[in-house]
Amino acid sequence: MFGAIAVAGTGGTTQGSYQVTRQPDGSMMLAAPGTSAPVLQVYEDYDCPVCKRLHDTVDATLLRLAKEGRVRVVYHPVTIFQDEPMRSNSVRAAAAARCVPPANWLAFRDALYAIQPEPHGTATGFTDAELIAAARKAGASVDACVTDQTYVKQHLAENVGSRLQGTPTVLFNGQMLGDEVFDAEALEKLVTGGTGIAV
Repeated sequence: MFGAIAVAGTGGTTQGSYQVTRQPDGSMMLAAPGTSAPVLQVYEDYDCPVCKRLHDTVDATLLRLAKEGRVRVVYHPVTIFQDEPMRSNSVRAAAAARCVPPANWLAFRDALYAIQPEPHGTATGFTDAELIAAARKAGASVDACVTDQTYVKQHLAENVGSRLQGTPTVLFNGQMLGDEVFDAEALEKLVTGGTGIAV
């Protein structure tokens, strides 16, 4: 399941491209070839409504900045919830995301947030059928990997070491950010300035 895919912008003038690469720990790295810094790390739980808000608010900006070679973005799917049904929802989604090839992962992530279970805290969701349909919508056929829950144990084993207090958690060059991560303009200014800020 390792690999990278180069993605160029569509429409207008293409400023560059980024590669989507799966890391050994299941995280996904987006970066233009040769971009090593600065680094923005996003820890997200697919069942977290605030993570969905972050995705909907700043994701397009992050993808553009990655394409322009201004930042290396690393997405870390985690399971932060301990209570049900949120925990199982999160685990199923994260395991399924690992099934999806890098070429289809961004579209699958978009689809996951689009079908996030509501109301939060009481709704069971991210069923096998929903995850398979989302993967197919993203152009990936990974039915057996999803139904067999191939990556559940691996996800849970790697999640044990997480000391996050909540999601989303966003780090810029190792420094934890605050509410500015929900402001696309402020986040872009931070990234392009490259110095970080105190929060």
